[in-house]
Amino acid sequence: MGRYVVRRILWLPIILFVVSFITFLLFRVVPGDPILVILGDRYEPDSIAAINLRHELGYDQPLMIQYTKYMGGVLRGDFGKSSKHGMLPVRDLIFPKMWVSAQLAFVGLLISLIFGVPLGFFIAHHQGTWYDPTSVVITLILMSIAPMISVPGLLWLFCLKLHWVPCSGWNGIFDGRILVPAIALGVPGIAGFVRLMRASTLDVLGQEFIRTARAKGLSVFIIDIRHVLRNAIIPVVTVLAFSLAGLIGGAIVTETIMGIPGIGYFAIQSVFNRDYDVLMAVTLVTAFTFVIAMLLADISYSIIDPRIEYD
Repeated sequence: MGRYVVRRILWLPIILFVVSFITFLLFRVVPGDPILVILGDRYEPDSIAAINLRHELGYDQPLMIQYTKYMGGVLRGDFGKSSKHGMLPVRDLIFPKMWVSAQLAFVGLLISLIFGVPLGFFIAHHQGTWYDPTSVVITLILMSIAPMISVPGLLWLFCLKLHWVPCSGWNGIFDGRILVPAIALGVPGIAGFVRLMRASTLDVLGQEFIRTARAKGLSVFIIDIRHVLRNAIIPVVTVLAFSLAGLIGGAIVTETIMGIPGIGYFAIQSVFNRDYDVLMAVTLVTAFTFVIAMLLADISYSIIDPRIEYD
């Protein structure tokens, strides 16, 4: 296990290099000029101010030199400066917003797990009954509901009709305003986990060792907890790692409608503002989160099932 973890960690710089290089080139070749964002109404492409500012920021240098300088700064913990926000350090801008999105993603994922995994496990044990086709239809409907539809509906119910929570804003994970965005993010996840857990449980129930355990006279509870659940949960752990990392950066619509100062809303603003350094930092941090999440998932496999070994 130790050598496997070391190998995965050694691959991390290579993955981040490939992601950063491709992202850097894409952001530099798309139409738009970040100098326009900085100068605003004073912008003239060939003006002295624009030329001097482009030289000061290094945008007049060859792409490879720009990339090398940028990555050198990243290695020192410097993600550059935001052209839209008064040349403030990008690090000071994105990490507080990442923390907001991480809290929202955690609660949304918790809702998905609490409801999705037990329901999928239950439905798998009732295959052939009316629970099974009903669950398929309901999960397909839930998975098809986009946040741009679910968020306004939840706001109408919890904010305007029931008056349980304010309609917008953010005040942390323990504030009632997290209820609506967390449900909007968690409901599609419930449907996904129900389907995944059902399929995984049915696969395990059909294995030979389950029939052997039943033949030995073990109770249904012992078989379900010790053998079925332990093996069926492994695919869920894989999806869990992707889901958590994806939710952190993927709640753009929810954060925009609810006025939540998260990384999703900030990233989409940066796209329109051609704020290259912010977009690069968001991409790198998101890629790093995905890689670490997958590493933790792999480690979890061997904890859940000791039979899984890594060379």
